[in-house]
Amino acid sequence: MYKFDPKIIRVGISGCLIGQKVRFDGGHKRSDFCTEQLINHVEFVPFCPEMAIGLGTPRPSIRLISASLLDGDSNIIAQTAKGEDVTEQLRDYGRTMSAQFGGLSGYVLCAKSPSCGMERVRVYHESGQGNTKDGIGIYAAELMKAQPLLPLEEDGRLNDPLLRENFVTRVFALHDWQCLCHKGITAAGLIDFHSRYKYLLMAHHRDSYLQLGKLLSDLSSNLEAIADTYIAELMQALSLPVTRNNHTNVLQHLQGYFKRLLNSGQRQELADTISQYHQGILPLFAPITLFRHYLNEFPNDYLQQQVYLNPHPEALRLRYGI
Repeated sequence: MYKFDPKIIRVGISGCLIGQKVRFDGGHKRSDFCTEQLINHVEFVPFCPEMAIGLGTPRPSIRLISASLLDGDSNIIAQTAKGEDVTEQLRDYGRTMSAQFGGLSGYVLCAKSPSCGMERVRVYHESGQGNTKDGIGIYAAELMKAQPLLPLEEDGRLNDPLLRENFVTRVFALHDWQCLCHKGITAAGLIDFHSRYKYLLMAHHRDSYLQLGKLLSDLSSNLEAIADTYIAELMQALSLPVTRNNHTNVLQHLQGYFKRLLNSGQRQELADTISQYHQGILPLFAPITLFRHYLNEFPNDYLQQQVYLNPHPEALRLRYGI
């Protein structure tokens, strides 16, 4: 059982992505981002389902195959190049391990893998003629089913700056929530948590911020049930991509707090920086840095607690390219 530790952000990962030579050909698929950057801020917990079910390395490759059933439907199975069906072994391993992942705050999976791929995995027709790219890895499917709150991403998609920032934001948000649960859910704790996530939620999905505010407006009933609903909707909202327009809207809301504090030159500088971000001239990091500077000069407890301004370690430089 991977127990939660508030001092450690644990992230599951396909073993090949951190350099373990566990692939079918005896190689690996090391992720530079994971092993050179993210590893400095999280503790990776590696898994390889194919090794775990005893296939060893090197080993015959596995394919997803669409097999016809008697009623005319089709069933996806995982079959080795030697014809061995390992579907149930992979499913059982996925179910067993997923039940132990309560202490993880995220998971990075190996793209296109018949066991670990989240999407677009090749599925071959049983006749041997043709294939489609619409499959999900057997192990990954069990993981997604058992752990719907867990932020999941594939190594290839982490090369996209927007998807990378989104994934890491969700990992740190879930860990924040897990810390709250570790201390014990209280009405005051829920309200404080929601308050801190106001602008991050607005950036992802403004309606979710309003809906979750209504959810917390009456905490006199089953607090645990409300908390379960809250985190499910929060993680769903944070999984939505943030547009430049949404970010600009949030930045303009933050701008309003400084209207009476800044001189005309400072107000113009801030407005210009937000405008240049909106036009795609500057990255998001530019206006965020300016807000942090003004918060040092004009402290504001409410703004300083906003997760939007610091959703993840600055050393990851995730907002430099978006």
